[in-house]
Amino acid sequence: MARKVGIVGAAVTPFKGKWYEKTYYELAQMATRDALKDAAISIKDVDAVAYGIYNDIFERTCIPEHPLQAIIGMQNKPGIRITNGGATGAYTMSAAHAYVAAERYDVVLVLGVEKATDCFDFTSMSATPEVIKVIGWSGDSFFEQKIGWTASDSYAEVVLAYMDEHPGDLKPEVTAQVSSQLSEQVKTNPYAQRQFDQVTPEEVMNSRYIVYPFKELEICVYTEGAAALILAEEETAKAMARNSGKPVVWIAGVGEANEVSFAGKNHNNWGRIMSHHVAAQRAYHMAGIKNPLEEIEVVEIHDAFIQQLEISMAEMGFVPLGRADALVEEGLMMPGGKLSVNPSGGLVYCGHAVGASNIMSAWSCRNEMIDKGYRRGLVHGTGSTICQYGVVLILEQA
Repeated sequence: MARKVGIVGAAVTPFKGKWYEKTYYELAQMATRDALKDAAISIKDVDAVAYGIYNDIFERTCIPEHPLQAIIGMQNKPGIRITNGGATGAYTMSAAHAYVAAERYDVVLVLGVEKATDCFDFTSMSATPEVIKVIGWSGDSFFEQKIGWTASDSYAEVVLAYMDEHPGDLKPEVTAQVSSQLSEQVKTNPYAQRQFDQVTPEEVMNSRYIVYPFKELEICVYTEGAAALILAEEETAKAMARNSGKPVVWIAGVGEANEVSFAGKNHNNWGRIMSHHVAAQRAYHMAGIKNPLEEIEVVEIHDAFIQQLEISMAEMGFVPLGRADALVEEGLMMPGGKLSVNPSGGLVYCGHAVGASNIMSAWSCRNEMIDKGYRRGLVHGTGSTICQYGVVLILEQA
């Protein structure tokens, strides 16, 4: 039987559009140091490390994890690097969980870092075109990348197919309200890139289109930053909790699924994000959850785009497919509703430091559970073309 695994420490660096004064080495050090401090342990107590780093070109090196091993004090200990697009952080947590659950190691560090805007386009004298081009190499480099594929185009394919299936859902006034709500929630997150960037629904609706149906204020922002967790097996976790004075938040369920990466005849459920549905069902089964809306109180969902947030919530069973707007129209995620959704501000307002993003979400979910006494939370990650990857983790407090 697999061992019980808990989170005993967590930390993030500030998320910024540009960390001028720090290398990714230093950001990784900062997150590691603060996670160890949160757990009240030393790096000597850590048995292994799992690195979440999405994009080699962002870091300007083909093995970006290798210098981190000694820099964070993990000489002669095992370290693996995970890269699964936008779901890198969630898959890194899953890999670390498996290490501990399988009795390979008792204590594992999860470390995500990204330094996206070290990319630079000297024609426009801006990072933006180069970052978009670099992300473009994540798609089909034989055909689509050459004709201008972007992440926004890719997610738009899924969203537009969903809108064809459910023409009354994802109404612009509702997605605008979701974005505005997240911008209010981010005010309490001092590490967020856009902590003081509050917007009204009207401002969201009047922002320019990037790729239909996505408006500028409905899209995540690329970010630089790092996040870290300390995972431990049950007895070690309980001992660390007694020492630190912070309760253990257990990882009660983990589920993953990867869809096909191309639209076409092999994509059997066009208009669905099946990877998110399947991953959630696997995590629910492991955690013993029957009704997510009644049993989960806080959700940190990967919101690359607001419309995708809504669809993902439906795929995970919080609202029916075709009625994702109920999140707002029935007040489920609004103030006083049943669900706290992205109290961190999500990727749209906290920021999307890709390898670190889902780890930041777990940091936020854990904080909310401890601070507000929630029993269960959900952390979600997605990424790659047409939301190919899906990962769901269920967190639980006794």
